[in-house]
Amino acid sequence: MSNLLNSARYLLSAHNFRQLPADAGREVAFAGRSNAGKSSALNALTRHNALARVSKTPGRTQQLVFFEVQPGRHLVDLPGYGYAKVPQELQAHWQAFIQDYFQRREALKGLVVVMDIRHPLKDYDRQMLGYAVQCGLPAHALLTKADKLGRGQQSQTLQAVKKELFSAFGDSVGVQVFSSESKQGVDEARQVVMDWLELA
Repeated sequence: MSNLLNSARYLLSAHNFRQLPADAGREVAFAGRSNAGKSSALNALTRHNALARVSKTPGRTQQLVFFEVQPGRHLVDLPGYGYAKVPQELQAHWQAFIQDYFQRREALKGLVVVMDIRHPLKDYDRQMLGYAVQCGLPAHALLTKADKLGRGQQSQTLQAVKKELFSAFGDSVGVQVFSSESKQGVDEARQVVMDWLELA
C-alpha cells in the first residue's frame, strides 16, 4: 500500500491557541498516556525513525506538536498525559487547552488514542475518547505493544476493550491491536488516518 504519510515533517509546536496553524484543511490528533507507545506509533505510521521523539522519560511532549503531511494535512501529537512530572497549574493549562482544541478546532477530523494493550482504558483514555465523542469526532484506539502478548491474549483483550467501548460510546470508536515493533496492524491504522485526512 502506498504510504502518503511518509512525507510527514515537523511543522511547529503550540503551547496555546494563538500558536496553532490556520484552522483550515484536515488534521488527526494522537493522544496517549505517558509511555503508551504514542511516539513509536507515529513513527511506524509515517515510516520515520525519529519523526516523534521516543523518550524513556514520561511526559516529554509538552505542547501540541504539528507534523505536515501535505499542505493543509496535519498529524498532531498531543501532550503525553498520565504521570508527567509537571506542576499542577501546567497540567490544568494543558487540560483546558486540549478541551478547547477539541471543541473549537474545525480542522480536527479524528482522534487516535494509543494505549498499552497490557493496561488499556485508564481514566485518561476514557476522558480523551469522551472529548472526541462529545464533539462528534470519530475516534480509533490502538492497543500498542501487542508483540508483548501472545495471539490468544491479544484477542481476549481486544474483545474486552471493544465491549467496554461499545457500552460507553456505541459504535463511534474503532479499536485494533497494534505493534510498532512487529508492524502488526500498522497498515490498518494508517488507512484509518489517511481516510480521515482524505489522502487518496
